[in-house]
Amino acid sequence: MTDINYIICSYIYKNWVETYKSQRSFALDHNLEESIVRKIKNTALKKEKADYTIPVKTLNKICEARNIKLYDFFKLIDL
Repeated sequence: MTDINYIICSYIYKNWVETYKSQRSFALDHNLEESIVRKIKNTALKKEKADYTIPVKTLNKICEARNIKLYDFFKLIDL
């Protein structure tokens, strides 16, 4: 079974975070701490000991900043 946290973090990192000038600018635009963005990145890149379980509240913050509903996010990642 594929790890859902990896799928979510990979989508966010590869499609959204990487398009930003920096992790900090992504964090600021999405009302997050930069450390959260770093955890998403490390999980997406499968860094050593990186296994971030993204809270629904954090995922919702990101979706709200991007003007999409959680439902639509899960359709994007095909879940």
